[in-house]
Amino acid sequence: MEPARLPRRDRAAIYAALAGLTVLSWAYLIHMAAGMEMPMDMSSMAHGGLQIKPWAAADFVYMFLMWAVMMVGMMVPTAVPMTLIYAAVARKAAGQGTPLAPSAVFISGYIAMWTIFSLGATLAQWGLDQAALLSPMMVSNSPLFGASLLIVAGLYQMTPAKNACLRHCRSPAHFISEHWRPGTGGAFRMGLEHGAFCLGCCWALMGLLFFGGVMNLLWIAGITLFILLEKVIPFGGQGGRIAGGAMIICGLVVLSQI
Repeated sequence: MEPARLPRRDRAAIYAALAGLTVLSWAYLIHMAAGMEMPMDMSSMAHGGLQIKPWAAADFVYMFLMWAVMMVGMMVPTAVPMTLIYAAVARKAAGQGTPLAPSAVFISGYIAMWTIFSLGATLAQWGLDQAALLSPMMVSNSPLFGASLLIVAGLYQMTPAKNACLRHCRSPAHFISEHWRPGTGGAFRMGLEHGAFCLGCCWALMGLLFFGGVMNLLWIAGITLFILLEKVIPFGGQGGRIAGGAMIICGLVVLSQI
């Protein structure tokens, strides 16, 4: 079923809800970035070297919240086509006397998967910080580590796993027909499964946040746009592989300068 079969009012409501969620997330990120000169003082210079301070529980919660909000701001826009398809199917089912869970349940499952990823990203950031591989502004301060991020992301763009996950993300109708489950729990699980495919598609790209800056808003916006275009433009798959080659080349250039 095509998204265009939804009445204009329903499409507008979905666009408005997802856009509002995205705008709120970006407003929070902008607010955080504006006040983040030396985040949480988790590392400091002492005796001419880098002195690592352990994270407190509040630090971990703060960073987890940042990652969770960031994932909403980055990934919810890419879920619009799938959400429209789900809404169209749900509307048809309601017209046939078998109402389905609202679209909000589906998107909640999708966000839940990216929230789980946010926990893993927070743990990764904690480990990198303790290993002194990140600057206080959450950017890689190791050329070797930064080059590795670029090369790994580029290589992953070429893998069958990446292509398989991307095909699911680029084919909303096929995903819905193949993974359909009834009921509220089924809608939430479908959202989780769609989020899992998106995670399988984008996890390496998310690692590049440690290369360009976890709170570099232009870098975040650039990765978001790349992910969106990869999913929706006609030659997104081929473009993603070309971009992967460019990432590998950039990583090798960084290595050559060490």
